[in-house]
Amino acid sequence: MLAATLAAFLVRFDLAVPWTHVGYIKYALIACLLVKPLTFHFFGLDRGWWRLVSIHDVARLVEANLVASLLFSLVLWRFAPPHLPRSIYVLDFLLALFSTTAVRVGTRLLADRRALWTASSDRRVLIYGAGRAGLTLAREFQGNSTLGCEVVGFVDDDASKRGLTIHGIQVLGAGAELAGLVERYRIREILIALPSATVQARRAVLHACEATQVPCRIVPALGELLSERGLADQIRPVAVEDLLSRTPVQLDLQNISSHLRGRTVLVTGAAGSIGSELCRQIARFEPMDLVALDAGESPLFHLEQQLRQAFPNLRLQACIGNVQDPRRLAEVFADFRPAVVYHAAAYKHVPLMESHVIEAVENNVFGTLNVLQSALQHGTRQFVLISTDKAVRPTNVMGATKCIAERMINAFQTPDAALVAVRFGNVLGSNGSVVPMFKEQIARAGPVTVTHPDMQRFFMTIPEACQLVLQASAMGSGGEIFVLEMGDPVYIRDLARNLILLSGKRPGVDIQIEYTGMRPGEKLCEELHGQGEDLQPTRHEKIRIFDAARAPAAPLREGLQLLRAACESRDRARVLRLLHELATEYTPAPAQAAAARAGSDA
Repeated sequence: MLAATLAAFLVRFDLAVPWTHVGYIKYALIACLLVKPLTFHFFGLDRGWWRLVSIHDVARLVEANLVASLLFSLVLWRFAPPHLPRSIYVLDFLLALFSTTAVRVGTRLLADRRALWTASSDRRVLIYGAGRAGLTLAREFQGNSTLGCEVVGFVDDDASKRGLTIHGIQVLGAGAELAGLVERYRIREILIALPSATVQARRAVLHACEATQVPCRIVPALGELLSERGLADQIRPVAVEDLLSRTPVQLDLQNISSHLRGRTVLVTGAAGSIGSELCRQIARFEPMDLVALDAGESPLFHLEQQLRQAFPNLRLQACIGNVQDPRRLAEVFADFRPAVVYHAAAYKHVPLMESHVIEAVENNVFGTLNVLQSALQHGTRQFVLISTDKAVRPTNVMGATKCIAERMINAFQTPDAALVAVRFGNVLGSNGSVVPMFKEQIARAGPVTVTHPDMQRFFMTIPEACQLVLQASAMGSGGEIFVLEMGDPVYIRDLARNLILLSGKRPGVDIQIEYTGMRPGEKLCEELHGQGEDLQPTRHEKIRIFDAARAPAAPLREGLQLLRAACESRDRARVLRLLHELATEYTPAPAQAAAARAGSDA
């Protein structure tokens, strides 16, 4: 500050200050000491970290120096002798601004150069995307040698950026040239910094990376980014979720919070993939008690440990129990009196349930009935059934059982409780999903088995499905079947191919894809609603509603009694016939139909 003021006089008088003006220097230096330190402190210039100076800091420097120079001029005008050259005021401002900016920017440049000189060159990386995320990522690598990466260049498909040098790093070319660039510059890794890119763009980038045969990682989508963490800490391997046409879920958090906060909530099947994520999501909304019920001891134990660590203030009740045991359910409901129940317990592996018909009915139909009856008997205000797209015009036993469960939700409505169902398709990474199986096959070097080249399924992520379940339940008043918007169906062959690519292998070369034929009870394409189901929009863009007229309860109760008797007598053929009668759109697989006819003839 003092040097800038002194330099203003030297510049004004060409380095030879007349004796008649030497006295002015004393007043100027005193005014500088009185005004500028306090002004700079007010603007926080003494609290910045110079090695991380940014354009925002430079703007603050301009503001601080402008205010300081104005105050400096006022003090000199008021107390200094007359006839002080007015150019001193302008020169002092310009020189002070230059010096304060130069010192900070110079420190930043020196720190960046030092980081580059000391950085390890073992990991030579290309950043795909020279936009804001790519530039931020490059700066983090330049400023932190402990990350051990040398950013060799950018790759960007915007032709106008080709050849530009940004932060000392050149845009080397476009994605079509990626393989040649990797070989020419001895690249060890590609970092994809396109958080706002469309799914189609991500797929194109992944295919461009495929030919390079080097690992690639990705900056998460905008909805996943955490502002308190640097981008370098958030880059991760590309996941199959990045290639699905899903957009971030926007939730009405206030509505969900008012629905769950301060209430006792019970989740059945709590240790499963859907149930455990429901527990994690519910815990965020501070229920009075969260009751996690599951028949599996070890999975429930692990869930309890995770929840207690993540939510230390959560009142968690981990309960061992089977939904097929009405006595145990009565105990749990009597002990905790849950206001809201999410029923996620179900058998869901389609081929396995085709050969275990009675077990599927006992768990999915009568397990649901047991939980529902206990809920109604103990004052539960809302019961939410987790259903599936396989309940629509079912062609398998598992779908037929869930269809009957949906019928119970419709028929057993009471004025005191809201019974609703939420229907959606497959979830990535769940215990019943093909993704874990494909990953295991890839780890064994294949082959990856797909049942049919035209097989399609709807997919969404587990967190997205559970968030929408909570949103739908907060909207339900009773009798509704909510249907989650699943996007476009995905070919299973494409899912397998993308997973192979993500593992760093080449489909059909390193790992083969084999078609094994459709399994019993499978459809080529699933449906989210049946004929005659008039789906209506809700206030949430990803949730639609099928509000059916209430069916009479008596015929369903009678049918369930007959079905229970058939299960108790282990009469598989009769169980199949009754499934067809209760789930009227159920079309059994040929083997099941033959078994039902044989039982009828006998």
